[in-house]
Amino acid sequence: MAYLEQLAPILILLTVVAVVIGRLPKIDLGHSDAFRRRRVLNWLPLGLTYAFLYMGRYNVKVSKLKLGDLTDAEGLPLMSNADFATIFGYGTLVYGMSFVLNGPMTDRIGGKRAILIGAGGALTANAAMGLCTQLVLGDRDGWLANNLTLMFSLLYAANMYFQSFGAVAIVKVNAPWFHVRERGVFGAIFGVLISLGIYFAFDWGKLILDHVGLTWVFYVPAILLALFFGIVTVFVRNTPGEAGHVDFDTADASSGDDGERLPVKDIFLMMLRNPIIVTIAFVEFCSGFLRQAIMQWYREFAKQTDGTLDLAGSFVYDNWGLLLCCAGILGGVVAGVISDRLFDSRRGPVAALLYGVMLVGAVVLLFAYQEPFVGWLVILMSMAVIGVHGMLSGTASMDFGGKKNVGTAVGIIDGFVYLGTFVMSMTYGVLLPDDKHHPEQAADPDNWIWWPGAMIPMALIGLVLASRLWNAKPKPKTPSAPKAPKKEGEPATF
Repeated sequence: MAYLEQLAPILILLTVVAVVIGRLPKIDLGHSDAFRRRRVLNWLPLGLTYAFLYMGRYNVKVSKLKLGDLTDAEGLPLMSNADFATIFGYGTLVYGMSFVLNGPMTDRIGGKRAILIGAGGALTANAAMGLCTQLVLGDRDGWLANNLTLMFSLLYAANMYFQSFGAVAIVKVNAPWFHVRERGVFGAIFGVLISLGIYFAFDWGKLILDHVGLTWVFYVPAILLALFFGIVTVFVRNTPGEAGHVDFDTADASSGDDGERLPVKDIFLMMLRNPIIVTIAFVEFCSGFLRQAIMQWYREFAKQTDGTLDLAGSFVYDNWGLLLCCAGILGGVVAGVISDRLFDSRRGPVAALLYGVMLVGAVVLLFAYQEPFVGWLVILMSMAVIGVHGMLSGTASMDFGGKKNVGTAVGIIDGFVYLGTFVMSMTYGVLLPDDKHHPEQAADPDNWIWWPGAMIPMALIGLVLASRLWNAKPKPKTPSAPKAPKKEGEPATF
């Protein structure tokens, strides 16, 4: 019953979002009802797989809630702030660097194979982390307990390598299914999927931790990924043509490019010479820093300063994943709809406006992080940064990379997201108080001033860079315009 009460607000919000989007004026691109139904059957299993990848990505933070309270044979926490920063930091570094291989690989093998590789590898890594945790709990004086940070760093790095296929695969598959003029709405869908994954990770993970046990924080995502591995195999297709429909011109940067695929080196050079792709990548570097600075550290801050600030029993703390999910859904939907309906499918204006919210929020947070409303403030900031991430990584990467090279484009962009996350982890690993050897320092809120302080320069840089994208739109290789839709059968070819 408690689980259903937690899930109800998300279901209500999703219903409201669906009604609002359904009542917006339609962009008529000639798609038949049969095509639209098949497209849902394609992106929904793929998207839920991506959400469960998120659950198997951030569960290590949920495990820290318990491992930070448990002690080894010497009486020290099994996982401290610095230990978590090391594990998470190296995992995100591997993720960020994996685009060099996985982006071009996905362009060659297709998004479906890529998501299956990612899900299969991530479920194996999660099962291994669960087994490692189980062995440590059975012997807190053994080799594994004394080397938990090393083992988790290695296993989490392996997990994050396979996780890196997720975003590349989902954008690669969906690029041929969505026209440029529809992709703002897809950006909203992408934001919803990210948000559901965050909810699964933090709130489902916390329920599992409290009621089933620590090891199952890793085993449950592994089981869910195994289930969706089978579902994706059955239902997902790379293109409309593979699903029995008509492929159409999506009017992105690959439109009119019917030549042979370039060598990987040439594709990378082409992307890195594109000032728009590079600017988006650096904006998303800032997004990676800011998004995870909030998601990974608010609950830890609230827990460790609870004796002074009394935040650990607050509504935001207890429903962290739920509120992040709702904020992400709202951010993604608002950003996507505004982009397509108000800014003629330009992504830059929305990113700039949301970064303005982030900058103002970071400045206010610096002066108010010890106030009772701090949780609601960071939820507002999360809404803004998840909206930016869905708009740029999920949508602009398709527009400017084009369906032909979108794997490489999103690999570069999402790689920068997690390079930003790596910098965040290393930065906070140094700046935040040492709870392992000096827990009294971590309990003093004054020692957490650098938590909001480090966000301000990143928010300012992100705003300046996003402003440079204000008028950016993809340029097809050849002009293309939609033909009159066919009255029956499959969607018209554009």
